[in-house]
Amino acid sequence: MLAIAAVSLFVYTKVMARVGSGSPPPAAPMEQSADLIRVYKSERRMVLLKGDAPIAAYEISLGSGANAGPKQREGDEKTPEGRYEIDWRNAKSTAHLSLHISYPKPEEQRAAEVNGFPAGGNIMIHGLPNGWGLLGKAHRLWDWTDGCIAVTNAEMRDIWARVPDHTPIDIMP
Repeated sequence: MLAIAAVSLFVYTKVMARVGSGSPPPAAPMEQSADLIRVYKSERRMVLLKGDAPIAAYEISLGSGANAGPKQREGDEKTPEGRYEIDWRNAKSTAHLSLHISYPKPEEQRAAEVNGFPAGGNIMIHGLPNGWGLLGKAHRLWDWTDGCIAVTNAEMRDIWARVPDHTPIDIMP
């Protein structure tokens, strides 16, 4: 019975990943759009700013290795640290919508290669895996991503609308 349940959950997750996130929300008006994202890894908090004023804040989950410093290579499950930008978005993500963070920088790529590892990539801000949105805020009970920044699906819709492409993101320890 346990094997059947495990296989069913696996199949459900794979099918829902292909179904997608649905339609993304429209862009927010300029006065409600962020011009900077700041992530505080140790606090598990992300803030959208317009000028110096916070316009939204979210509790987040990170990579399961997030407390062990910045991302250095593929598979370390760490979340990067430093200044990046949102360089593209994916409405058909396996998680509910996603915004790509421009990791790795050229120097991060070189450092990983010098040490004999791929740097990794596909670091995103995203909602919950498709089909698992009912978990809601419970996802914050543990760091479960492979290095990404995760929020609830409702929060992801808000972030998607408020964050234009090329918005800078500062990820701090």
